[in-house]
Amino acid sequence: MSPRPRRGETEIILHAPRVPDSSPKVKVAAVQAASVLLDREATLVKLAALAEHAADQGARIIVFPEAFVPGYPASQVFGPVFGGFSDAKAGPAFERLARNAVAVPSAATEAIARAAKKARAHLCVGVNERGKTGTLFCTLLLFAPDGELLQARRKLVPTHDERMVWGPGDAVAPVAVESEYGPIGQLVCWENYMPLARFSLFKSGERIHLAPTADASDGWQATIRHIALEGRVFVIAVNQYVTRAMYPPDFELQDALLRAPEVLSRGGSAIVAPDGRYLAGPLFGEEGMLLAELEMGEVTRARQLLDVAGHYNRPDVFRLVTP
Repeated sequence: MSPRPRRGETEIILHAPRVPDSSPKVKVAAVQAASVLLDREATLVKLAALAEHAADQGARIIVFPEAFVPGYPASQVFGPVFGGFSDAKAGPAFERLARNAVAVPSAATEAIARAAKKARAHLCVGVNERGKTGTLFCTLLLFAPDGELLQARRKLVPTHDERMVWGPGDAVAPVAVESEYGPIGQLVCWENYMPLARFSLFKSGERIHLAPTADASDGWQATIRHIALEGRVFVIAVNQYVTRAMYPPDFELQDALLRAPEVLSRGGSAIVAPDGRYLAGPLFGEEGMLLAELEMGEVTRARQLLDVAGHYNRPDVFRLVTP
């Protein structure tokens, strides 16, 4: 029996996940595509076309990058926005981003739901979410094959200068959602460096881990392989390939844009198995779509040796609690 939480703490109590009796296989797609930068409607059209193409290849879980709608506010370009009052054009640039952000729910989320339903697939997409007061959040939306919005997760802690664009996420522990292939969890970018966030997903029974990102570093590759090995989960990590030329010609911060490198994000999307091996990717230097078939029995076999939320857990020594 686990020890009772101390005064002022609430222990996370999770229902046992449904684990399929068989060992199903599922084809997945990591969509390394650029947004139609700062244009929500055009990006949604591109998203629907890419989701349909992935579905035509047999994908039943389709993952898009962090902040795909209407684009990731790269520090090399949005630097004046982070500085606040230093550039008179910073405010209009942020206003354009906010104007093209996604309210939840809205016509934009309905469009993504239609894309998921048409693809008959689970669809994960990162968006700039516009809250009721106007604050923006970095949010992951996960839709079911029937178009239902299963989860909207705001990034718990925006990273470094992202905090000048996005507010912090809700004080809610991440949990996986059910699917016919086993529970699917999602963390965005450097949330994946938060040990307790990962453990919360593992504890909820996660078997497929979605990791949209804006990190194109070599270190990120070590991270996603570690998560696969640590959790004995499949990892679908997705980034964008973005160049300076993809920004609209009337973008407000032209001076900052001209100082930015030609390639703003080189990609690095990959699909990783529970033993840490690459099933597809990493893909660098171009837009593209990675496809792989996940044999879910690998998770069960791998957890005979290591199940960090099960037989390799010591709840009498360590406990995950929330305020």
